[in-house]
Amino acid sequence: MGELPARVLTIAGSDSGGGAGIQADIKTITMLGGHAMTAITAITAQNSRGVDAVRVLGAELVIAQIDAVARDFGLDAIKIGMLGSPEIAEALADWLVAHPGVPVIFDPVMIASSGAVLANPATIAAFKRLMACATLVTPNLPELDALGGEAAVLELAPALLIKGGHAGGDTVTDRLVTREGEIARWSDQRIDSPHSHGTGCTLSSAIATLLGQGVPLEQAVERARTFVRLALRDAPGFVASNGPMGHQNVRNDALAPGWHLNQITLGATDYAASVTFYRALGLTQIVDSPDNGYARFEADNGATLSIHVGQGTGGAMAYLECADLDARVSALASEGFAIDQMPRDESWGWREARLSDPAGNVLCLYFGGENRRYPPWRIATD
Repeated sequence: MGELPARVLTIAGSDSGGGAGIQADIKTITMLGGHAMTAITAITAQNSRGVDAVRVLGAELVIAQIDAVARDFGLDAIKIGMLGSPEIAEALADWLVAHPGVPVIFDPVMIASSGAVLANPATIAAFKRLMACATLVTPNLPELDALGGEAAVLELAPALLIKGGHAGGDTVTDRLVTREGEIARWSDQRIDSPHSHGTGCTLSSAIATLLGQGVPLEQAVERARTFVRLALRDAPGFVASNGPMGHQNVRNDALAPGWHLNQITLGATDYAASVTFYRALGLTQIVDSPDNGYARFEADNGATLSIHVGQGTGGAMAYLECADLDARVSALASEGFAIDQMPRDESWGWREARLSDPAGNVLCLYFGGENRRYPPWRIATD
């Protein structure tokens, strides 16, 4: 049997629409290769238009859920989302103090994206004890203001991820800050999607899963952000706005540990004939570059195959993706593998290294991240 998945407990409210809360957390943890366990704090009746009703559970029942899974399965990481009452927040803080040693990601949920208030002032006041138990706190800008600002949070928590989506503008900037100062920031083009319900839940549960898998904090945040952006891009569009994201479509993007074989390039002699063949086969063409003799196709599971005129008949290149490319290639080199090309950034948005196997077949080791499926040169497929 292989390595067991990370055991990730999410403590949050239930979203009957499936876009946020417990449901978004389960989807995220599962797609990243973890095992999701839950402690539900509240049951909501909600959809894309708003929250119709909320029933907050008793603190005793919430803690009973946590105890039940912790003493049986064990925990590798904890994500905290909507709590619903100061009694739950205080009881949870008591439990965390008594059970230290597990990474805790605290997403201080206060207001739903529909505008519904999910935490009253007394609950927000109780957040202080939870921040002191957290590995990382992940507020958006309004939540950060409600918590007293950056300095106030860092008096309690060792690290803070400030999410900049509420700042407006075409660029979204997130900052990872510790008591020693800012250690990383990421600025990306805002994704113009009306379906962003559950982004905060998804990000925090992704970070928790990756930390539970042993990924260092900065890399965990970076990969979690990529997961969110891909889920935003793949939102199914069930409703006009504020719909769920496309967690189920975030595949083969090397966000979880290990190698991912997901791309093969085959030689070709006739570009048009090859394109016609693979389209007829049922693959979706995502790159069309006849001037370069290069086309790329995507299978239903997200894996890709490309053809390249001039590579020769029978010539093939296999692509293995990994999130920690540089570290893995350095390890291979130290073990005596001959690396033909050390990792470098390519113009198409991937970072690539190359080596050959004993038979002379070429392997491209790479990390594509968000550009894995949405490079700037991707053609429209709708």
